[in-house]
Amino acid sequence: MEDVGEVIEKIRIGHDNAGMNAGWHCDHVDIRRLLPDKDGSETVTFACDRWLATSEDDKKTIRELVPFDMFTEKVMKDGSLRQIYKEIEEPLDIVLYSVQIFTGNIPGAGTDAKVFITIYGDLGDTGERYLGKSENRTNKFEKGTADTFIIEAADLGVIYKIKLRHDNSKWYADWYVEKVEIWNDTNEDEFLFLCGRWLSLKKEDGRLERLFYEKEYEGDRSSNCSSPADFWEMTLSSKMSEIDIDTVTGPLVNYVQEGPLIPYHVTITTGEQKDAATESRAFIIIIGEDDEVSNRIWLDYPGTKKGFTSGSVEKFYVVGLDVGVIKKIELGHDGASPESCWLVEELCVAVPTKGSMYTLRCNCWLAKDRGDGLTSSVFDLLDAMFVNIGVKIMYEMTVWTGDIVGGGTDSNIFMTLYGVNGSTEEVQLDKKKARFERGQNDTFIMEIDDIAPFTKMRMRLDGLGNRPEWFLEKVLLKNMDNGDLTMFYYDEWLSERKGEKKTLVCEMCAVIDEEEMMEWTSYTVTVKTSNVFGAGTDANVFIIIFGENGDSGTLPLKRSKNFNKFERNGTDTFTFTDMLSLGHLCKLRVWHDNKGLFSGWHLNYVDVRDNSRDETFRFPCERWLSKSEDDRQTVRDLRCANNEILEEMEETTYEIVIETGDSDTRENAWIVLEGRKDRSKEFLIENSPRHRVFRKGTTDKFEFDSIYVGDIAALCLWHMPREGQRMPPREILWHVKTITITELEFNNVYFFNCDYKIPLKKKKKYFKVFEVTKVTESFASKIQSLVPVKYEIIITTGYEPGAGTDANVMITIFGANGDTGKRELTRRLRNLFERGRTDRFFLETLDLGELRKVRLEHDGKGPSSGWLVERVEVTNTSNGVATIFACGKWLDPKKGDGLTWRDLFPSV
Repeated sequence: MEDVGEVIEKIRIGHDNAGMNAGWHCDHVDIRRLLPDKDGSETVTFACDRWLATSEDDKKTIRELVPFDMFTEKVMKDGSLRQIYKEIEEPLDIVLYSVQIFTGNIPGAGTDAKVFITIYGDLGDTGERYLGKSENRTNKFEKGTADTFIIEAADLGVIYKIKLRHDNSKWYADWYVEKVEIWNDTNEDEFLFLCGRWLSLKKEDGRLERLFYEKEYEGDRSSNCSSPADFWEMTLSSKMSEIDIDTVTGPLVNYVQEGPLIPYHVTITTGEQKDAATESRAFIIIIGEDDEVSNRIWLDYPGTKKGFTSGSVEKFYVVGLDVGVIKKIELGHDGASPESCWLVEELCVAVPTKGSMYTLRCNCWLAKDRGDGLTSSVFDLLDAMFVNIGVKIMYEMTVWTGDIVGGGTDSNIFMTLYGVNGSTEEVQLDKKKARFERGQNDTFIMEIDDIAPFTKMRMRLDGLGNRPEWFLEKVLLKNMDNGDLTMFYYDEWLSERKGEKKTLVCEMCAVIDEEEMMEWTSYTVTVKTSNVFGAGTDANVFIIIFGENGDSGTLPLKRSKNFNKFERNGTDTFTFTDMLSLGHLCKLRVWHDNKGLFSGWHLNYVDVRDNSRDETFRFPCERWLSKSEDDRQTVRDLRCANNEILEEMEETTYEIVIETGDSDTRENAWIVLEGRKDRSKEFLIENSPRHRVFRKGTTDKFEFDSIYVGDIAALCLWHMPREGQRMPPREILWHVKTITITELEFNNVYFFNCDYKIPLKKKKKYFKVFEVTKVTESFASKIQSLVPVKYEIIITTGYEPGAGTDANVMITIFGANGDTGKRELTRRLRNLFERGRTDRFFLETLDLGELRKVRLEHDGKGPSSGWLVERVEVTNTSNGVATIFACGKWLDPKKGDGLTWRDLFPSV
């Protein structure tokens, strides 16, 4: 039998109650085992002296027994027999637990089926116990009632989980459990489990067995860390910092290492040869600079998979030592027999915290009887294709679900984060088995773009599943590098029928140090349809508003003052209340779903009024959104016309911050700004006994008005005696460390890393010129360049059999200035995406700037939906800059990694 340790803490003994005379009185149990050197034995006695019978004692057929004494017999070297008797010190107590189960007060909640419970604590579990006789009711588990059961077991310690199930027997088997309360009758500890779930084959998700966690439990809820994905999150969790690695036991030992740990995303493509597959356990070792080497990082198969099948693409999310810049990667497996061969076609390792991804075309055997006869191989990353995927920051996110009846959900939950440096894409939160249940908090490890400090969070529920509503209380984000905390409060339903808002989407303002990072407002949207023949539409229209504080999310234009909206030459007004302010608006995305008898639409303009700022932003269009007119696009990105006013600005205010180093001055300074557009006047910074500046180790701030000079390229600085002062006899050197200039109208920031000692001179001609070191361009400045641009998209389909697709294909292009949104790729009278063919499309949108990523996806429809994409080329036709996105991957649920979408990054 499995070795359970030096001391057996308890045993569980029972019978199945079958036979004519099932009742049994057990006196005691002896367990004898041989000592390791086989020269003696050790006998442990477990006293019982109780009935195991349904007609005697407490009518239970299961007992838990704890050790009473230990008797050891050992043969000594001289042949004598040594006998040692001792009592077991501090055995577990036998405790009576009162279990009260509340059946819900809703129609059909009661059950006649047999119910079983398992109680888990930090000292063990009870095993499954049949809840036969209620202590307070004859007819148990009836609608709106509470039944109490007594369970005798060895002390469980702190109870944190229960498992309830029934056998679905009898006519009325369905059961709705409201809650469960458990008391330890010895020390009077109480434990509460808020359930609120059906155990039924006909309702909710059709399950007869459920796990429930104690209301105050803050540990892992994902399945007691039994799968590799659980260890991935646990090893990165902030709770690991409180644990001594040397004390870690069990499977977690293989997932921890001394030193800073970071996540790695590993993708392995297995060759398509018949014997290329393996069921061996694979691993990687990361090798970095200065001989930094990670432990073996085991690649445990996801889900129920048992190995690497031929032609498969498997992805793993693992944790390993941060080795700095990766130089080499070792890949291998633990199979030593000849039949455990493995053909690795491609290895891809992404390091999100470094923003790097390496792809190696391996095409090598890892086998005893193939290739070089080795089951592991070291790959040099000098041979890898490198792609910059953008740096991610590790955050620990905790989500609180409200302690309200029905507050938990089965729906899918999606999150988008916004910060002062941009926004993330919408990501789905991993629900696993027991997350987002009533009254509990759930913790995730998230990889988030470096956009902090955060400004707001958007949560969206898809409304699917058996419980399509969710009571969201609050969310906490913790930066795992510096410990910064950001709170988001909601305390309301995400539901189409509950609560005041009746919505499945919410936005929460970020709260940092008890200060809200955004203001609230309401928007009035006015839509003018053109006075062109056939301009009106019957389609459903949607918009997204973009501003310096992110975007509004999708806003359906449903309720207008006009009964028949979007008619020719008509004006429709829509109001959106309780929205977080987007600040200065820059663009607007408008589209329709092409439904209705007359779907084509000629849009004149859209006005958006920020009612808190008392400011209106106009977005001219004067174009068709139609499948049959103009360029046949039904999506338009519109630039804000208000931006043209900013371009004509003549005067502005500059803020100058000067940091003095280790030598100061009592004299004056002059500064001149050199811009791309103009040169500023001289700005005198006076130093006087009353107003001392430029002291050693200090920072001084000044403001001055000037003509707008455009983008600042350099500055001139000189150092002269104050008026009426003579040149001092000794040389005076003023140490200027840094200068920061902020253009306050646009909030562009220019950094000058000077680190220069400027001598005191009597004439202005002895000035020093410093060129700008770094520029942080603000949102208001970027929007000036948002002009319509036409992009040419060339997609090459692969040459392999079945490479073409009949599915509908969509593309999203991401750039430094935003993205295009999802656009369908269509061409009239052309059969697209055929094997070995190149297809060309044109798409108009506002200038995206430097292209960062392309997302290709299809809807899986058609007789041949699988698609092999060779590469994508996107060209900005206004400047001729082309960006290549290599692919060579299938978008097919039956091939490779089974995905119908793929993110492509620029080839380096």
